[in-house]
Amino acid sequence: MSEITRVGADLAKRVIQVHAVDGVGQRVTGRALARDKFISWCAQLPPGCLIAMEASSSAHHWARRLRALGLDARIIAAHLVAPYRLQGKGGKNDANDAAAICEAASRPQMHFVPIKSVDQQSMLCIHRLREGFKAERTGCVNRIRGLLAEFGLVFAQKPAVLRQALPDAIEDASNELGTLARLALQRAWAQWQELDAHLAWCDERIAAHLKGNAQVAQAQQLLGVGPVTASAVVATVGDFKQFRNAAQFGAWLGLTPRQNSSGGKNNLGAITKRGDAYLRTLLIQGAKSAVMTAHKRADPISKWAHQLRERSGWQKAAVALANKNARILWAVFVRGKPFDARHVSVKPGGMKPGAPQSAMPVAVVAALT
Repeated sequence: MSEITRVGADLAKRVIQVHAVDGVGQRVTGRALARDKFISWCAQLPPGCLIAMEASSSAHHWARRLRALGLDARIIAAHLVAPYRLQGKGGKNDANDAAAICEAASRPQMHFVPIKSVDQQSMLCIHRLREGFKAERTGCVNRIRGLLAEFGLVFAQKPAVLRQALPDAIEDASNELGTLARLALQRAWAQWQELDAHLAWCDERIAAHLKGNAQVAQAQQLLGVGPVTASAVVATVGDFKQFRNAAQFGAWLGLTPRQNSSGGKNNLGAITKRGDAYLRTLLIQGAKSAVMTAHKRADPISKWAHQLRERSGWQKAAVALANKNARILWAVFVRGKPFDARHVSVKPGGMKPGAPQSAMPVAVVAALT
């Protein structure tokens, strides 16, 4: 065990496969460990030994426990591990995956997933639960609407209209609803009300996060960033200094264009959509709202968004504003300066007297570098 310097661990529910190498990369051992034996085996490793794991549902839990033992636990995204499996797609098994994880961890330019704290994961539980309740409520509303349509009762598409009309439709004896249909709709109505209560509870937890966390309150000041988005950003990212610059943070969120460039010719496509889909969706949805109302405001960001909407359409403008918000968030949290929607940045190195200032509004100049 004293010869081991790096370990790749393929996590599973009951069995954890490990692949350990020495300082020159030679295989020392490879074995399958029962879940309850994994920590005791790792405790025998030299202090500071690197243990790499593929990102999964329990990876952050194991990483926290291993770091408590004085080991260097790291997490790698799954799509970054696959190229290092020598057997290719046809040779996927636990042993080969553990070896690939171990090899990927040795690369000096490898990007590792920051380990989340218990508080971060706890807050994200609220967000995941809220998204599940939203999907269930949408399904419940559509189910009720479909059942009513079977009896010739059709209402406006807005849920608020259906919520107001449903109790009267159930009690109205003049329509074609049968007794069993009325009972079924009463049960569906009760489910809808229960889901509304669950969502309200989740919103209360997010509001408490906003009230008790200064970073969340600071993030909410941006145009197009509401309480849910601000809470999700802080809970997901944690330390923004893990990104070298604002552009890298935007790329991590999948808000930068795809590239198919060669021979000095740059070909840019749609956004990559990499990274956290939930966080990216929140930023884009919030940006859509800000873009649609940009003409009512006079700050530089709103003017820029409105001009871009007129020139390129509201969809591209919304994605561009989401990317800008991501860059501003990085600058605000890394540089420690408050957000100012009317701030006008100055390029590093100064400007010539009388030259027009840049209209790119960011919290600090570093967001552009």
